[in-house]
Amino acid sequence: MGGVTDPDSLRISDADREAAAKRLHDALGEGRITLAELEERLGVVYAARTASELRPPLSDLPGGLPPAVAAAAGPAPARPVDPAERVHLRTGAGTVKRTGDWPVPAALRLTTSMGTIHLDLSEVRTLPSRIDVEVSTGMGEIVLVLPEGGTADVDGVSGSWGEVKTKVPASPGSSGPHLVVHGKVGMGSLTIRGSRKGWWKAVLG
Repeated sequence: MGGVTDPDSLRISDADREAAAKRLHDALGEGRITLAELEERLGVVYAARTASELRPPLSDLPGGLPPAVAAAAGPAPARPVDPAERVHLRTGAGTVKRTGDWPVPAALRLTTSMGTIHLDLSEVRTLPSRIDVEVSTGMGEIVLVLPEGGTADVDGVSGSWGEVKTKVPASPGSSGPHLVVHGKVGMGSLTIRGSRKGWWKAVLG
């Protein structure tokens, strides 16, 4: 009986390399990387043989791996988050709200006792492809609004009296950020949903 093949060890095709190269050229045009970085990363892309070797030059760019490779390879392996990198948003009985285009870090800690934390990521122009979110609600409420294509894994969230509601897919997709959510929901609630603006756009055309 054969073993299970590691998705990251799957061989990539010339089309996959070209898709990755196009993404790098686009990133240059958007001002995300310099010409020197483009040349360096292209060298890595064209030398890559597997999905794992194709990750590094694309890891800090929106979208990450080309869709065909991402679908086969699955999500990037999680790395431990340095506490110093985690941005902490907290409230006692008040409200913390972020909307529009705001700087979203790759690691968040959200703490509320009896208040509300409402974070809308739907209009943020540059988002990390993977966002680690640690939650602690007490009796409060946390609401996370994701852009089209956003996904969230809430398997790491525990709680006996609280409520966890997610209206987005759990597995990473080829577009949009992927949230890995963990922590505790005491007697409060955690809600993760897509943007209602996107829903109205789909309805109204």
